[in-house]
Amino acid sequence: MPGDDAPVDLRLLPGRAVATSDGRLELGGIDVAALADEYGTPLYVYDEDELRDRCRAYRDTFATEDGRANVSYAAKAFLCGAMARVVDDEGLELEVASGGELHVALHAGFPPARMVLHGNNKSDAELRAALGGGVGRVVVDGFDELDRIEQLVTDGLPRPRVLLRVTPGVEAHTHEHIATGADDSKFGFSVVSGAALDAARRAAASDAFDFLGFHCHIGSQILALDAFDDAAAVMARLAADAVAATGHPVEELNLGGGLGVAYVADDLAELPGIATFGAAVRAAHDRVCKAAGLDPVPRLTVEAGRSIVATAGLTLYRVGAVKVVPGHRTYVAVDGGMSDNPRPITYGARYEAFLPARVTSPRTLTATVAGKHCEQGDLLVTDGRLPADVAVGDVLAVPVTGAYAASMASNYNLLTRPAVVFVRGGEARVVVRRETLDDLVSRDVDALGKTGA
Repeated sequence: MPGDDAPVDLRLLPGRAVATSDGRLELGGIDVAALADEYGTPLYVYDEDELRDRCRAYRDTFATEDGRANVSYAAKAFLCGAMARVVDDEGLELEVASGGELHVALHAGFPPARMVLHGNNKSDAELRAALGGGVGRVVVDGFDELDRIEQLVTDGLPRPRVLLRVTPGVEAHTHEHIATGADDSKFGFSVVSGAALDAARRAAASDAFDFLGFHCHIGSQILALDAFDDAAAVMARLAADAVAATGHPVEELNLGGGLGVAYVADDLAELPGIATFGAAVRAAHDRVCKAAGLDPVPRLTVEAGRSIVATAGLTLYRVGAVKVVPGHRTYVAVDGGMSDNPRPITYGARYEAFLPARVTSPRTLTATVAGKHCEQGDLLVTDGRLPADVAVGDVLAVPVTGAYAASMASNYNLLTRPAVVFVRGGEARVVVRRETLDDLVSRDVDALGKTGA
């Protein structure tokens, strides 16, 4: 974390964030601390304009003359009905990785033809829902899945358009839990072992598949773009080998996503933006495909999740205790924690914290923001910076929580999950209601077989 006493760097917040003359933070024309008073805490807050701006930046960067955006939003980062409608409005495709994500997207009215189904262990029910519902593309992850799809098509379901997910053997320089492109991965067909080419031969020869090409994903929270050059080269060589082996054209190569974001001010210096990422990936794709003799050059598609939603969101908490442990640290305890944001305890993810009612105040106190769960590891921000006058009752904000906070939230210690609020144009709207205590018992079945709620 930065060692100085500076206020939070506003570049960690949505682009339209404003510090007012009296030092209060506004998002979407609304006082942020007042949102906590109105809707309670913990509370996920998203700037809807920031979501739309980032969707458009991706669309404009990767769009082709035929009108396709060539970008799918990765629903795993954050999905609700309102988010699906934002993605639809802005013309992106939607990548879903489970029957649940598919159901939410369909419930929101997202066109199934613009969906992409992922998953390393799709159930028969998920495959039936996708094929029967007209999902645009299925990313096949293994030979067992090829078997299941062939059987479903034999049983009368429509023939899917498929990409084969491959592991390109590329090191993405990220946390091991979110690195997915190495040879030792649960995902995809290995390029190095020859399994990817064998899968292409089978998919191209089978009447059960409309084989389009290949997909890879090398990891998440990537800040060094050279890894995408390496992945593009592997994919182009594989495509050329597949054309030679099958006589079938490769129409599409999907290089996945994984572009990182700045979680703390230190990250800002090395952060590549969407335009920089797009230019680098497009140039690498064209160069390596031409070098491999691919004519025509396959369509380039990508995915984006974190880099669309992370900075658009922040989480609000209420301070419940300030505890000084002499010789060790000051703990500032809040009314949430690892149940609403498990990334710090899972990945060691770093965040900053600030007080939205005093966003321009110097942060002279070194403090650790602790959650309320029965775990010593339930620490949202370790040795962060806060104003020295932080007190019980203050609203505390953790920025850059728009990705993998709400989507990974749990009911640990039977805490209720927070509400989600979108702000835009001076108005706030609840898009996901806060869970209630009755929700916690709604699935219980007692000894007499009665539901609890």
